[in-house]
Amino acid sequence: MHPAVRTRATNRTGPTPVPQPRTRRIRSLIDADALRVLHRAARVLIDDLPELTDRLVAVLREQEPAYRTALENDHAATWEEVHRSLRHSVTSLLDPRGTREAAHRCTWRIGVTRAEQGLPLDALLHAFRIGGSLVWQRLVEETSRSAPEDIRLLVHVATDVWNFVDEHCSLVADAYRQAERQLAWRRENRVRLLATALLDGASRIADLPETAEGLRLPEHGRFVVVAVVGGRSQGPTSVRPAPVPPGTSVYWHSGVEVDYGIVLVGDEGDGEDDQDPVAALGLCADGTAEGRIGVGSAVAGLASVGDARRLADLALSICPPEGGTVRLTEHLPEALVISCPELGATLTEQVLGPLLRLEPADRDVLLDTLAAWFACDGSAQRAGEQLYCHRNTVLNRLRRCEQLTGRSLARPLDVVQISLALTARRLLRG
Repeated sequence: MHPAVRTRATNRTGPTPVPQPRTRRIRSLIDADALRVLHRAARVLIDDLPELTDRLVAVLREQEPAYRTALENDHAATWEEVHRSLRHSVTSLLDPRGTREAAHRCTWRIGVTRAEQGLPLDALLHAFRIGGSLVWQRLVEETSRSAPEDIRLLVHVATDVWNFVDEHCSLVADAYRQAERQLAWRRENRVRLLATALLDGASRIADLPETAEGLRLPEHGRFVVVAVVGGRSQGPTSVRPAPVPPGTSVYWHSGVEVDYGIVLVGDEGDGEDDQDPVAALGLCADGTAEGRIGVGSAVAGLASVGDARRLADLALSICPPEGGTVRLTEHLPEALVISCPELGATLTEQVLGPLLRLEPADRDVLLDTLAAWFACDGSAQRAGEQLYCHRNTVLNRLRRCEQLTGRSLARPLDVVQISLALTARRLLRG
């Protein structure tokens, strides 16, 4: 052998390349054939869309009660929706890129419309999956009829067909949920507006049925409004830690400064309330260090809730700054005074004016003695124990008050005037 030939053979290094099969080219040919078979069957389905739509509508009527109701209510609109969706599905098999946007818009509109109509999402998704299954079944049927030998090629596009179905199931679900959130927000906002008008006393008679439905309260009944002011850092729950008991008819309306609870306490014709509104709301009866609660008196009918709210505000204005619960029915004299501050100030000046113009130390002693005597039901002995002084000291101070004011604590009318004047001074001093 020639040396050059031997040298060339011995100088070769590394493994000898092994020819690889050309699978990619074969795969491309299979995909092309599969698409050809798919397109041929899809074109036939386009021509048969009305019949395909009838088949799908019949299956939905049989398998989905929600669609059965929709078909009974508006058969033409439901049939048109199914036809439009199927048309986009089949044309997407022929031209996925060119029809993608239109198909997405169609599916999105269906999701929004069905959410607005209240069709269950499960029924909607089931309809899309049945539609996808029916399209695939018709593709197989048509291929078996026209070219049975090509059935095996459809397997190569099955994944693409079902991916399309899954994509549109996800899309219609997203559209449905987004529309559902928007509808819920609109409903909540509408209910809040209706509740605001009701509490303000500006609700129209024509709106009362809708208001009753939105607040889940009867239009006729006895209602009490509870006004709550609490620690804003924790929200209204800081003064109502307990949950609302089951079976209680209540609507909570959160405000900027005051929260209101509208409580059904009995039937409209009853003279007595069936339940305590504070207990019904799960509120602490004694209030909290951060909470003030005003409980109005009962009114008849939902239309009178505006009056009930004003009564609750009146009770809240009597509530001490340090917190507590004030029931208006237990504080009517204070309510009378606070409801007309101008008259309360005039009464205070006319009855207690001579005392108020004394030196502060002397003035406070006499006023505190009067307040203690009233708080102890006219007992000088108990008032003295409360003030840490002898009963005779209390009696001497009271006589001086009578001399300065010109009113007698033994005369009922004068007692009423002095009591109201003390109340007015306490409530209006701030």
